Amino acid sequence: LGFFSSSPSDFAIFASLQVLDTKDLQVFKVTVNGQDAKFVFGEKHSFKGTPLEITLPYELRRGQEAIVEISFESSPKSSALQWFSPEQTSGKKHPFLFSQCQATHCRAILPCQDTPAVKLTYYAEISVPKELVALMSANRDGEIPDPEDSSRKIYRFSQNVPIPCYLIALVVGALESRKIGPRTLVWAEKELVDKSAYEFAEAEAMLKTAEDLAGPYIWGQYDLLVLPPSFPYGGMENPCLTFVTPTLLAGDRSLSNVIAHEISHSWTGNLVTNKTWEHFWLNEGHTVYLERRIGGRLFGEQFRHFQALGGWRDLQNTINTLGDKNPVTNLIPNLNEVDPDVAYSSVPYEKGFALLFYLEQLLGGPDVFIGFLKAYIQQFAYKSIVTEDWKKFLYSYFKDKVDVLDKVDWNLWFHAPGMPPVKPTYDMTLANACVALSQRWIKAKESDLGSFSSADLKEMSSHQLIEFLALLLLEAPLPVSHVQRMQQVYDFNAINNSEIRFRWLRLCIKSKWEEAIPLALKMATDQGRMKFTRPLFRDLYSFDKCRDLAVKTFLEHRASMHPVTSMLVGKDLKQDQ
Repeated sequence: LGFFSSSPSDFAIFASLQVLDTKDLQVFKVTVNGQDAKFVFGEKHSFKGTPLEITLPYELRRGQEAIVEISFESSPKSSALQWFSPEQTSGKKHPFLFSQCQATHCRAILPCQDTPAVKLTYYAEISVPKELVALMSANRDGEIPDPEDSSRKIYRFSQNVPIPCYLIALVVGALESRKIGPRTLVWAEKELVDKSAYEFAEAEAMLKTAEDLAGPYIWGQYDLLVLPPSFPYGGMENPCLTFVTPTLLAGDRSLSNVIAHEISHSWTGNLVTNKTWEHFWLNEGHTVYLERRIGGRLFGEQFRHFQALGGWRDLQNTINTLGDKNPVTNLIPNLNEVDPDVAYSSVPYEKGFALLFYLEQLLGGPDVFIGFLKAYIQQFAYKSIVTEDWKKFLYSYFKDKVDVLDKVDWNLWFHAPGMPPVKPTYDMTLANACVALSQRWIKAKESDLGSFSSADLKEMSSHQLIEFLALLLLEAPLPVSHVQRMQQVYDFNAINNSEIRFRWLRLCIKSKWEEAIPLALKMATDQGRMKFTRPLFRDLYSFDKCRDLAVKTFLEHRASMHPVTSMLVGKDLKQDQ
């Protein structure tokens, strides 16, 4: 690895020291332009790792370039990497590796300036056993036999658009691909590749719609990679190669909004980037806004409003869990000495979206507001910014509507915990059936349970089932007789759509239905998407009957979990080491 970059805050005329972030790395040797350089590790921090201080062998003038080469090794327990033995994969024959750098784990792979304030291009060569494939968040630059070992080959990659280092990504495994569009391959293990190609076939239509809304797609390729079930997120917007969870494979393309979300990051997040993690809502709020605009174009404006309302419910649920006075529910939280992984929640996504949706309605509707979004992306492309930059640009773009903007309580939106100060207006057409059915169940007495039948769901889409269950989760737990009857007439246990199953099992555990315990434990451990695994484990832990079993199950599975998931579930279950 060779690179040198002077930190943006470094105004010295001469530089003689370079400080890089590392975490659990061993460093063997550092050279600057071929000359040995002294290096020393600073003090270790609980989650930030250890600064690597390199003393340059001679002073560099401002603007003078140097090549710094670092020989290093990552740790087997790197928080950025998950290594799988062959038996943990679908194919059972070959090992597998993937990385997840966001927010601050790139330093656990390589020494870097691990901040979204700094952007860099990269070139890489990865040597792997020749039966395996390596992929990165970059354009594929071909492969050659490894001259040093005939059983291996070298894959080459180049990313020529400057990116923050949290977008550096690597995967190695027995991967196959299917072409699903002019610029899109889907990659997965053989067992899942055809199913994945079907599920994500809308990618090109979504890309085209996104380009129409946000401007040209500048990254070249847009590939998708389906990871093993322990991948901790729904998706990760690694440039040129979105990583996704296999929990999206519902069989009917109904969870493809996650693909629209990751596609949207190609503009908001990857091109215009939050300068610090306090301003994460700039990445996520705008991306959710674009994701839902894509959904509106493809499936209608009522659908967009329905998804937006679902997001408001998710936000209510998150704030119920975290507490409405909790400072991490601020749109712009203070993350001083706070691990971004611990602060992570739906708040920057859904409170951020709610602000943009409210502004859209205030400033003249979707067509007016998309004009702003396009101009915002053009203005700040290739840069890293904070909320104040966004707000100044908003005011300058809508200079004829300053009086309207001044009515917004910016201080409450940005710096107050809990739900937003204003609720946007939502078209209720698709939500009304969900509200009506959930109210019937909430109001039902034992003697009314016979009035429910499978016909209740006949006209409802999977999106509406998700909303129906989400509404019930916001209420006091239903009597166990109600969830038993619900299983009898709706047979939710037979549904494999992960979003429906997750909410259904939470509903059962909250109602203290003991028969659901093994099903909830199975879902919490069969996959590791934190959106599902953490709430399921938390609910099981809160249910006195199975607290010990929840802890025991976690401890049994801990070793095969992703390092970040294991750390956070450990905190949730008071098992942190």
